[in-house]
Amino acid sequence: MRLQNVAQGHIQVMWPEVKEYIESALKFSGGEYTAEQLKVFLIRGEQTLLVIVDDKNKIHGCTTVQLIDYPNFRVAFITSIGGRLISTPDSFQDLVNWAKFNGATKIQGAARASIERLWRKLYKFERRYAIVEKDI
Repeated sequence: MRLQNVAQGHIQVMWPEVKEYIESALKFSGGEYTAEQLKVFLIRGEQTLLVIVDDKNKIHGCTTVQLIDYPNFRVAFITSIGGRLISTPDSFQDLVNWAKFNGATKIQGAARASIERLWRKLYKFERRYAIVEKDI
């Protein structure tokens, strides 16, 4: 399996193949945005769509990433991830290579506890801080 970047101009064409993965991922996002709103971010180039494909170009998962510039580093922030995107060391390394190629010095993502444990175990992610929330 290999990671592929989906060009902005191809988001509309690819959308039917990735929509289910994105919707399943956004179930855990706290309602920050819908899949259709995320699609607009992708089309406008505010985020990037990456897909994991096999040797027959069948998609097995995807992620959306927003590059965020801070004064001291550039972060590739995972905004959604669905399917089998970083389920193997090779596909995770592809994500790291893509992030580095785009100038990122860190990869971050908000994750529920089970995913945090998995990413810590498999890929040495570290908890930087926790985000807590209360509706008002």
